Amino acid sequence: MNEALSHEPATQESAVPQTDTGVDWRRKVSDHVAFGLLVYTGLHIFLTMKELKTGVGSVLPYFALIVLVAAIVPACRWVEMRWEQLSDSEASDPDLAPVFRREMILLWCAAIGLPIALTFGFKGLAALF
Repeated sequence: MNEALSHEPATQESAVPQTDTGVDWRRKVSDHVAFGLLVYTGLHIFLTMKELKTGVGSVLPYFALIVLVAAIVPACRWVEMRWEQLSDSEASDPDLAPVFRREMILLWCAAIGLPIALTFGFKGLAALF
């Protein structure tokens, strides 16, 4: 027992990916895209299912779910691919912090705002017809 306690405790890895010179922007972007898609999908399904339970036999909620696959996933993949093309030295460049912050703010605004906008937009279209 004393032998087990006498060893140095293992250091815990940082939650932020680090390289020799700083943060790995490629990995951070990938994480944000993955979580953003989860939030977008969850909100979208929650809001769409709420509309489907109203009993109005419209095709518009199903069309809204198709938008997820047809437009949002490729757009998020495009953002992720732009950052994946960075070299190792570029990926740890601290000068990219403002660009990263701006793109992630846009990503999260889209992940939260688009499901709400799509739901109300399709709800408005359904009210017109």
